[in-house]
Amino acid sequence: MNRATKTHMTSPMFFPNMGMAPFFKVTVFEQEHFQGRCQEFTSECCNIQDCGLDNIRSIRVESGAWVGYEHHDFQGQQFILERGEYPHWDAYSGSLSYHVERLMSLRPIYCASHQSSRMTIYEKENFLGRCVEMCDDYPSLQAMGWMKPEVGSMHVQCGAFVCYEYPGYRGQQYIMECEKHSGDFQHWRNWGSHCQTPQIQSIRRIHH
Repeated sequence: MNRATKTHMTSPMFFPNMGMAPFFKVTVFEQEHFQGRCQEFTSECCNIQDCGLDNIRSIRVESGAWVGYEHHDFQGQQFILERGEYPHWDAYSGSLSYHVERLMSLRPIYCASHQSSRMTIYEKENFLGRCVEMCDDYPSLQAMGWMKPEVGSMHVQCGAFVCYEYPGYRGQQYIMECEKHSGDFQHWRNWGSHCQTPQIQSIRRIHH
């Protein structure tokens, strides 16, 4: 693989208090505002219907970082779920153009490491063209000097990031982890089964 010389984006980095490795726990509810039948998870679930729920419409993440999926078996649109409460679909979806109130599978993001996350984005597929190393949160890539609205490929050296279709952490979400594909995402179609475009305009580190 031909990887170009890296350009560094510089912005202040925040280092939270370091502690023990997180314990993963999430409670999901069949109805909005934490109503109806519920189920607690401490590990992945590939089909919530196997657990007696028809759908997930509200979520309480007690610890760890998770990713939820629109379909069974970790397929379809992705939703980053960090510690906190999500009383309805709009609370965890960054996309208003693709409104599907459906979440059928979820899993922990074990490699998330906010204080040491690092990735490189490339202008073209297969790690070619101009590249930039990233280790912070970027609400607008173009404001930070990335001239194109698209990203061709990515390499996650450590930790995990969530990439967004639009500035300000909006639009379709793509979870990029060092433990998936050995951190190598050679083509934008590797970002997820729901990916239809290489457009990425904001990126941030995932919090536990």
